[in-house]
Amino acid sequence: MRETKSSVRFSHIGTILRAELFGEIDHHTAKHIREELDKQIYTLLPKEIVLSLSDVGFMDSSGLGLIVGRLVTAKEVGATLTLTGVDARTMKIFEMAGLERMRGLVICPQEEKRCIP
Repeated sequence: MRETKSSVRFSHIGTILRAELFGEIDHHTAKHIREELDKQIYTLLPKEIVLSLSDVGFMDSSGLGLIVGRLVTAKEVGATLTLTGVDARTMKIFEMAGLERMRGLVICPQEEKRCIP
């Protein structure tokens, strides 16, 4: 198995699945992360999926695709998707891509206490 520059740590409490992403999310690592997330989502069938991006150092367009794809997966299982720890640089990319307007997705910027619906 190839060592990746990223990893995912999961926790599951009640109907909430939390995934903390670490490292870089690029075209080399997105597939591994996607597979791990989908395995947990389809096994646990949570009502809310929380992806923590606090420890993500880099994200390219593959990271955007990963998030949009997980939003589709979340909708398939009847869950919402919340992104936490989104830094200003990543938030700007999300805004340019129109992610903040997608239904079923909540984005919580790193510097704010509340989330943007």
